[in-house]
Amino acid sequence: MANLSVNSLIEKLGQVFGDSLNRCEQDFGEVTIEINKDDLLTVATQLRDHDDLKFEQLMDVTVVDYSTYGQDEWSTDEASSAGFSRGRENLDPLDARKAWSRERFAVVYHLQSIIYNQRLRVKCFVKENRPTIDSVLNVWNSANWFEREAFDLFGILFVGHPDLRRILTDYGFIGHPFRKDFPLIGNVELRYDAKQKRCVYEPVSIEPRVLVPRVIRAEKEEIVYVGSADKVDGSAKSGQKGKAS
Repeated sequence: MANLSVNSLIEKLGQVFGDSLNRCEQDFGEVTIEINKDDLLTVATQLRDHDDLKFEQLMDVTVVDYSTYGQDEWSTDEASSAGFSRGRENLDPLDARKAWSRERFAVVYHLQSIIYNQRLRVKCFVKENRPTIDSVLNVWNSANWFEREAFDLFGILFVGHPDLRRILTDYGFIGHPFRKDFPLIGNVELRYDAKQKRCVYEPVSIEPRVLVPRVIRAEKEEIVYVGSADKVDGSAKSGQKGKAS
């Protein structure tokens, strides 16, 4: 097995695909390329077969829903005393400095070259109103269940897939649960009724709730635990418990 450096991989990708690459990025020692969805099958085949690439293993197919990207109120760019501030403070709703302006969904293919000991992500954007993209099942056999999962959870339609049906939710399920606009509590509940000897649908029995952190960092040297009378200050670092509030 010959190791291929990240810089060498980026250079080789540029040589092989040229203008077909919309973007090529390196983060955390791994490379991500963005291509048009119409070029997917051509690029995928070359990634698998080219002697200097040999990405013969498809490890996963994932989807990103960018519908609320950049609008999150919870800043996690760096450690700070205000890292959990959205649990008690709201930002200006008109603040859309980072609002997403591209297509809503991106399909991401996670590849591995065993020969060259490298990984690669291939990203394709698809339209929200009809999120279709070619199936890569004829390039990598492992795409079968991966594409079914992406269809089930995000509603991506893989053209040419021989058996594109749900794989995790039940067959009467409505919607796609990993989309950002799908309700956290779901639409219905499903259970098996022993008397009727079949599965039955019922209204949702749980109450909707807002998911916010249970720990609110009020100040840098003080941690307040919500729902508890205990307050731990900086002395806790030395194994001493702070005074109860």
